Amino acid sequence: MTSDTAAATGDFIFNQTMLRIRDPERSVAFYRDVLGMTLLDRFDFPAMKFSLYFMAYVRPEDGPIPEAPAARAEYVFRQKATLELTHNWGTEADGDFAGYHNGNAEPRGFGHIGITVPDVHEACARFETLGVDFVKRPDDGAMKGLAFVKDPDGYWIEILAARSLAAMIDAAR
Repeated sequence: MTSDTAAATGDFIFNQTMLRIRDPERSVAFYRDVLGMTLLDRFDFPAMKFSLYFMAYVRPEDGPIPEAPAARAEYVFRQKATLELTHNWGTEADGDFAGYHNGNAEPRGFGHIGITVPDVHEACARFETLGVDFVKRPDDGAMKGLAFVKDPDGYWIEILAARSLAAMIDAAR
């Protein structure tokens, strides 16, 4: 990175990845109760018939989430690596709605999001008890020690541990 680029972009952050969801109750519950994220805020747009749900990992050192709406919205858009769940109203009750393309069927596009956990096997054992759908378990396939699960809309989520994945990559070099 050049010094000009660093100066011009030094305050940029990667704020969000957006996934379209069919049923916000199911999706928010999955990301909150299964993956441990916090719902930072919800924004409804009645004229356009959609809602946005911003989820993220909140740590005590991040301080409290502001209560005042404007301060809370600014807080949301200053966070690193949030997940924006976009719900187009009516999809949850539409029996003809086939769901969203998860990017892993043809034609391939979007692949997955990744969640780092301290222990992949321990996390996956918990997911198993919660009835989470697996694409790949930690000991399946050629890449051991990482897993892929599906959220309620079929999006893939890679479950990995930084240390063990780094060791696997280092050994492959």
